Amino acid sequence: MGKLILGIFLTVVVLLLAAVGLALLGFLPTRANLPPPQWERHITMSALDNSIDRHAPRGSSPVPASDENLIAGMKIYTMNCALCHGDLDRKPSALEHSLYPPPPNLISDPDTDPEWHIFYIVKNGIRYTGMPAWDKALPESDIWKVTAFLSRIEKLPPAVQEYWKNATSGGPVVSAPSPLNDEHKEH
Repeated sequence: MGKLILGIFLTVVVLLLAAVGLALLGFLPTRANLPPPQWERHITMSALDNSIDRHAPRGSSPVPASDENLIAGMKIYTMNCALCHGDLDRKPSALEHSLYPPPPNLISDPDTDPEWHIFYIVKNGIRYTGMPAWDKALPESDIWKVTAFLSRIEKLPPAVQEYWKNATSGGPVVSAPSPLNDEHKEH
């Protein structure tokens, strides 16, 4: 029995060392303009979601979701987020196909994560992606305002919808979620 356990342990160690060796020798693809394999996508999204679940403090926003704050959040989004995540006119982002992983279009395919989850991502960023940490560029109250806007994008109050309509000659009509992201939403 002891030899069997030792054999299994050594096999796992050898496989892990082989995987690390392949990575260090450059055999794993690193191109940002090719879609990742499904297994890579599953592992990275699961790791991201589990890390945020473990580290993000759960709490409510100290900033009320008033019309004024939601409009401010919309403006902050337009100035800081739209280039990667899609503008209010629902057109694809200019960088959508240039970043890996591709940033989600948060206007056409809104995030369904809770506010604390969205806040944590905006504040801290996501390592090894193009998502920066905004904690040194925006005050925490502004991060909460953009979080409030993003988490309510499908159910904005009438005054905020009217502001959006006037700002874009359109409005906050949001399409159905993409079936491509059925397991985990990209961040």
